[in-house]
Amino acid sequence: MKPPRAVLALVLVTGLAGCASDTTASPEPPNCSEGDDGDAANGVVLMAQSVPSATWIPCLRTTLPVGWGFHHLDARDGTASFSLDSDRDGQEAIDVRLSADCETAGSTEIPSDREGMRRLERVTRTTPHFEGERYYVFEGGCITMVFRLTGDSRGEPLALATGAVGVVARDDLVDQVHEESDGRLSLDPTTAPDGEP
Repeated sequence: MKPPRAVLALVLVTGLAGCASDTTASPEPPNCSEGDDGDAANGVVLMAQSVPSATWIPCLRTTLPVGWGFHHLDARDGTASFSLDSDRDGQEAIDVRLSADCETAGSTEIPSDREGMRRLERVTRTTPHFEGERYYVFEGGCITMVFRLTGDSRGEPLALATGAVGVVARDDLVDQVHEESDGRLSLDPTTAPDGEP
């Protein structure tokens, strides 16, 4: 019998515990939902476990814009990220990072397009490439989108690609892991009073 997807993710992350330099990489996209059940992909669970304080976890909506593709996902203790490639702007044109906090000095706050999140942006280069960061700051975490656009167009690919990035509430992932493991596992295992997990 094949183990549930979330159970597999939890087993993978167990290898990260206690060693911050270890990384779990995944070639599978961290989709916001997959299949008929609508559950988030393993990569989303991995990212949530990497940053246990984050109340929101970044993910990919099911369809990326034409010309864009998923590159890879890295999850480690304290941070997680995935990258998007563009046929016009190059490999890893956009890097989506999750962390407990982020350094937003020098950025400008603009009206947010996501409820419950502050949005800030900082452009670091306009020629010959368009580079910078977009931050979404929320309780317990920060999603940073680092963009390096080398094509002729700038605003349109950034809007299209970042529009393909969604979020999943941590509470939903807690429920998903509990249900898929028949209550045997938790997204955020607690430590027993004697110090044993």
